[in-house]
Amino acid sequence: MPRNFRLLAACAALSLAGGAALAQQQGVSKNEIVIGTIQDLSGPLAGFGKQARMGMQLRVDELNEQGSVHGRKLKLLVEDDGYDPRKAVLAAQKLVNQDKIFIMAGHLGTAQNMAAMPVQFEKGVINFMPITAAREMFEPFHKLKFAFAATYYDQMRTSLPKLVKDKNAKKVCTIYQDDEFGLEVLRGAEAGLKTINMELAEKTSFKRGATDFSSQVARMKGAGCDMVVLGTIIRETIGTIGESRKTGFSPTFIGSSASYTDLIHKLGGPAMNGLYATMQVQHPYLDESSDKIRFWANKYKTKFNEDPTVFSVYGYNIIDWFIQAAQKNGPNLTSDSLVKTMDGMTMAPDIFGGAVQSFGAQKRLGSNESRLSMIENGKWKVISDYVKP
Repeated sequence: MPRNFRLLAACAALSLAGGAALAQQQGVSKNEIVIGTIQDLSGPLAGFGKQARMGMQLRVDELNEQGSVHGRKLKLLVEDDGYDPRKAVLAAQKLVNQDKIFIMAGHLGTAQNMAAMPVQFEKGVINFMPITAAREMFEPFHKLKFAFAATYYDQMRTSLPKLVKDKNAKKVCTIYQDDEFGLEVLRGAEAGLKTINMELAEKTSFKRGATDFSSQVARMKGAGCDMVVLGTIIRETIGTIGESRKTGFSPTFIGSSASYTDLIHKLGGPAMNGLYATMQVQHPYLDESSDKIRFWANKYKTKFNEDPTVFSVYGYNIIDWFIQAAQKNGPNLTSDSLVKTMDGMTMAPDIFGGAVQSFGAQKRLGSNESRLSMIENGKWKVISDYVKP
């Protein structure tokens, strides 16, 4: 075989090999990046899941209408797990193996993420910014984990001592859901109180799905508590505070970001005024004083004919963070290259006042800072700056 012909054949083989290597990165084509997300669209947190999905779709549509990521449009695929870990596994299998997604973004729920992540990691699919404040989203370390939410533990550990001092509280109690979520809130409260030489005066729990909190409230009232830490989500927060008001028990209530939702004051009414909660992003009310937030909220309302919530913001920001990383990554986008890009990424505060997110080779949680908000006249109002653990 002539030497020149052999050289041409070798070059052609290398070209084919390079093309095959590029083709091996699922979810990324010349014109498109496929993003998957799993939300609860039919279960107990369907309100959260629906809003998160719409927030994500809003940012995807903005990008696709205004430009691209190095010539690529975004495609968002959504699966419903009904807040069931078993269904989350099936949803992940479909998205990863059948739909060939590039990343899993904003998956809602701790147990659901824990169930789905092994399916993703087997195929090198990044778990990008899940919507849960559990430590398992970044611990133990895995290169394909990236999280944004300060843990329930750190939220309580940093915010509770200051509020105790501000309110001159003498006896702090807690009511918490008897699972890993509730225990994280409990542990954070205990750690925070330890820094000011205090202990919980009363600890009482309830099983997930409980609707009657009269006995727990009676125990805390009997202990003379003047501050109550809530390891609760929506129904339990409303139920505990409502029962307390009814019996004349009026301590200061503080919850985690799990209770930071407009559903608390919409469903619970005036009785919820005075509730504190740890949080990061500002609630996007349509009449918000910030011009940027008000414009965004009304744009969302126009598109979906629904008021946005903090979960709408979570979804929107998650896609925006991915866009920032993918733009910085450059045109040769793979899981490995995006991991390397994220290892040096810092995302500036968004229009909703979110904390700065930064990542490193061994740092998979963007921010562990949180701040306090309080329901005042039926709306969440930011009342503190961020506190570092």
